Amino acid sequence: MASNLAPIPELYVSYESAQKLKVEAGNLMSHDLTPRQICDLELLMNGGFNPLKGFLTEEDYDSVVETMRTKDGALWPMPVTLDVSEKFAETVELGQDIALRDQEGVILATMTVTDKWEPNKSREAEKVFGADDSAHPAVNYLHNHAGKIYLGGPVTGIQQPVHYDFRARRDTPNELRAYFRKMGWRKIVAFQTRNPLHRAHQELTFRAAKEAQANLLIHPVVGMTKPGDVDHFTRVRCYEAVLDKYPSSTTHLSLLNLAMRMGGPREALWHAIIRKNHGLTHFIVGRDHAGPGKNSQGEDFYGPYDAQELVRQHQEEVGIEMVDFKHMVYVQEKAQYYPIDEVPEGSTVLNISGTELRRRLAEGIEIPDWFSFPEVVKELRRTKPPRAKQGFTVFFTGFSGSGKSTIANALMVKLMEMGGRPVTLLDGDIVRKNLSSELGFSKEHRDLNIRRIGYVASEITKNGGIAICAPIAPYAATRRAVREDIENFGAFIEVHVATSIEECERRDRKGLYKLAREGKIKEFTGISDPYDVPESPELRVETEGTDVDNCAHQVILKLEQMGLIAG
Repeated sequence: MASNLAPIPELYVSYESAQKLKVEAGNLMSHDLTPRQICDLELLMNGGFNPLKGFLTEEDYDSVVETMRTKDGALWPMPVTLDVSEKFAETVELGQDIALRDQEGVILATMTVTDKWEPNKSREAEKVFGADDSAHPAVNYLHNHAGKIYLGGPVTGIQQPVHYDFRARRDTPNELRAYFRKMGWRKIVAFQTRNPLHRAHQELTFRAAKEAQANLLIHPVVGMTKPGDVDHFTRVRCYEAVLDKYPSSTTHLSLLNLAMRMGGPREALWHAIIRKNHGLTHFIVGRDHAGPGKNSQGEDFYGPYDAQELVRQHQEEVGIEMVDFKHMVYVQEKAQYYPIDEVPEGSTVLNISGTELRRRLAEGIEIPDWFSFPEVVKELRRTKPPRAKQGFTVFFTGFSGSGKSTIANALMVKLMEMGGRPVTLLDGDIVRKNLSSELGFSKEHRDLNIRRIGYVASEITKNGGIAICAPIAPYAATRRAVREDIENFGAFIEVHVATSIEECERRDRKGLYKLAREGKIKEFTGISDPYDVPESPELRVETEGTDVDNCAHQVILKLEQMGLIAG
């Protein structure tokens, strides 16, 4: 299969028209895009999402969800939708043009709104991701982050989103096609990754290129990946560190600003179509490609080879050839990597899983040369120092009067006595006074308050400090969102202060339960408003019959066990 490297259609207008359109668009109603929408818009405009001409209309959306095709039959497995709030949707008329802005307010495109509807998100989750299970990051995003209303319609591109990082490494589909033409490359295999490259990956990519007799494009995703992944700045430095291990005349590194959905088989097919648009002829599909991990029952969302099967079924229609990802393992006696099904009998196989690698980084344990390159390990250690040197957040949750603040105060003093890292206490009442004084106690306002606490805690954690939070935080979805924000930078320890509602009411130091029972306080947690009991917190403490010092000490022991503080 040789590449057709003719330019692919883009949605941008000419430079002159863009200047004129920018002025006109300044008077239009505008929508501020989320980071995920900016990624989607960029690939719509530059042809990466060809044949789409804009965000999906309702008919196209329904068809894509049900059949993986747009209503005119084009293969397209992943909904690309513009989700907005109900409030914003109410102000938009069909046929109206709106300006699409980035988070700095720069106008990137205009869109003619042809459709406006409220989707059935549970159906989207079931059909696209295989289950309506919030353990799936895309399903969680759908239900807890995405706007309630979808807008559809064609997009007119004014300018690309601005990237200040790794500019020379970012190529549009047409820039890559031009590069391949210039280099005389006819067959090119793409390696998709959201992880740093280790020796097994290098061996795998060498073999794939050799097998296909093709040149190699290392094409990592730098838009949005799975919460908890290594940040793209570190990853790109890792890729650059090992690029000289590849023959420069046959290998190229380019960054793809894609917002992944971790959608397994459909995602793999989507990746194949996107790579075809970038001028590639071959695509490596991994075992459990773009799998999000375990579902709520502790089982994998997708079978290990489901993604490969779906891509194989459609590869001719897409016009790209799939290359099987061979699971590579290190054979000690031969001192080299082999595909797992070609290991000589009786050999000693060495392997380090992703979990084991993270443990070794966290605990500062040696990572052997056979597994990774010293340059990569050095970059990873710069970003992920051993746990005892990282920031972290202790997040107490429980009923009002359960003892959260008292234990949090005791913990703060104990950690300050140890020294080594700055400690900040973000107590519910103090935060309400200083950060959230304008907020009430509706569900929306309580969520906003917790998100603010989470934001401050994530900044403290990112900068190597210790944040101790002690809000009620009644809703599981909000606690999960805060956990995801913080785990990008360090550990998150959820402590459920499991004092019963009866005991809290008996204590009632502030007289709040009495007022709630009398109906003078509306929406009071545990009385007139629900509390989602944490299912698997890092620690559960019982305060009835236990003194405060002992409760705080239990947290200290947990932090020691996790390697966050030295014993």
